This record gives sequence, structure tokens and C-alpha cells, in this order.
Amino acid sequence: MSPEPQRGMRAVTAEEFSPLEAMGGVRGFIESVLPGLIFVVIYLITEDLWPPLIASVAVALIATIVRIIGGTSVQQAAAGIIGVAVAAIWAWRTGEAKDYFALGLWTNAIYLAACLISLLARRPLVGYVVGALTGDINGWSRDKFQRRAYGWATGVWTATFALRLIIQLPLYLGAQVAWLGSMRLVMGVPLWALALWITWLLVRGPARASMNKRAQENNALETAPPKEE
Repeated sequence: MSPEPQRGMRAVTAEEFSPLEAMGGVRGFIESVLPGLIFVVIYLITEDLWPPLIASVAVALIATIVRIIGGTSVQQAAAGIIGVAVAAIWAWRTGEAKDYFALGLWTNAIYLAACLISLLARRPLVGYVVGALTGDINGWSRDKFQRRAYGWATGVWTATFALRLIIQLPLYLGAQVAWLGSMRLVMGVPLWALALWITWLLVRGPARASMNKRAQENNALETAPPKEE
């Protein structure tokens, strides 16, 4: 029986990697891209800000409600609706359609800065992320092989965030809403799934070693004889 596919960041700690499952499955992928797609399409049709804002928020809200009714996990949909709501409020406050995508640019800039700082400090960010998922947040830093692997993986993340900004920021500054929205969709979840797959290739050995070590430590604690009082 094959192991259960992991989603999001947990995909890099799995024994097998599924790009589709890393994106949250077909349903998660649709929920991620549909609000932005709806926003761009309706904005191009109406050339007005309010209809696409209302439609994108409504789509995200419906996705969350459907998950609640169906009794499935609402984590991804809930995170999506929060992001869409913030983006909509930002655009509504400024009155500029391009600002619907401003939050994503700021988020990528913050992640890029965090990755660069961690590389300069020789404490690659991916190591701490994977360490938190495997239950050994700092153990990898004492192993040269793991530090190198996590360093390369953090470099992949750095390149991903930088590429998004290099392509999308000029479109934002030029108020090219259609192209900006299109690039946001192409370089959003699909590009992130690619980055996670490369990360998995780089860190699956160290990640599995950390998980095995943690499991052995837990087994040792469970099987240890009780202390005499």
C-alpha cells in the first residue's frame, strides 16, 4: 500500500512526491487559482473594480462553505479566503485593480529577504521549516551534509521568490492588470509545486534521517524501564 500523499510543505518530508497532492489535489488547485482568474476575467469584461472584487471574494467564500458542509478540511480554503479578502480590501482602499495583487508581491519580497538572510547567516531557512515538520528543528545544523542540502533547497526558494518579483513587479508598476494576473496564476501554485518537488529531491535523505532519528528517540523513551523511586 503506497503512503498517503502529503500536501503543501509536508510534501517535502514524504517518501513519495506527488505534484498534484502538493498543490492540495485538484480541488485545492482550483480553489487557489479560481478567485484570481475570476478577478482578471471580470475586470477585463467590465473595466470596473467592484464586480471582480465581489466575485473573487464570493468564490473563495463559497469554497470554504462547501468544505464546511462536506466535512472536509477547511484549512486551505480558509487561508485562501483570508488572502482574497485582504487583497480585495487593499484594492478597494486604493481604487486600483493592480493592488489586488500587491499582497502577493509583498509576501514574496518578505520570503525572499528571509531566505537571503538565512543563507548569509549559513542557517538555511528550509532546514528550520523541515526540522519543524520532522520534530527536530535544529538537529540538522550539526551535520555538514544536511546543511549543504538545505542550503541548496533554500537557494531554490530564493530563486522562486526572486523570479516572481522580477517578472511581476514591472507589470504591477505598469498597471498591466491582465498580464499581472496571468503571471500570478502561472507563477503561483504550479511554480510552487515545482519548487517543492526540487526541494524534495534535495532534502528527502536528510528529512528521512531526521524523522527516523526522532522515531528512534520516541521508541527509546517508550520502552525505557520506569525509574525506581
